[in-house]
Amino acid sequence: MSQQPTILIAEDDDGHAALIERHLQRSGASGTYLRLKDGQEILDFLFQRGDGETRIQNCSYILLLDINLPKVSGLEVLRQIKENTELRKIPVTVLSTTDDPRDIEQCHALGCSHYITKPTEPEVFMNVIARLGQLLDVVKVPNIQEC
Repeated sequence: MSQQPTILIAEDDDGHAALIERHLQRSGASGTYLRLKDGQEILDFLFQRGDGETRIQNCSYILLLDINLPKVSGLEVLRQIKENTELRKIPVTVLSTTDDPRDIEQCHALGCSHYITKPTEPEVFMNVIARLGQLLDVVKVPNIQEC
């Protein structure tokens, strides 16, 4: 198992992505950070498709997933990840402005590890991300091999 997983931030909003990464780092969450801007980019990265950057075998990943993404929804991304024997090992924390109980239920049914509703108040949002960073810093994640 890798000690420092790559933290994938799947977020289409530039401001939210920057805040998430900055406050995770400040909280001590170790590892490398990679931002992905839409659902197709996430799937291409994880399933090693396309011309862009793709994941490395025998490394560990944690995915912070917004469900309201362009091109491919976060729900579909979650479904495809959790249907794959190898990729389902990736812990997925949904970070979304959506607090609809049906979306929360669906994400958990698909296999997300956590569902966090992004607070609208900036200070509360920063505190939530800092606490998430503390959790991510101690989570042990298995390496991902071939799909």
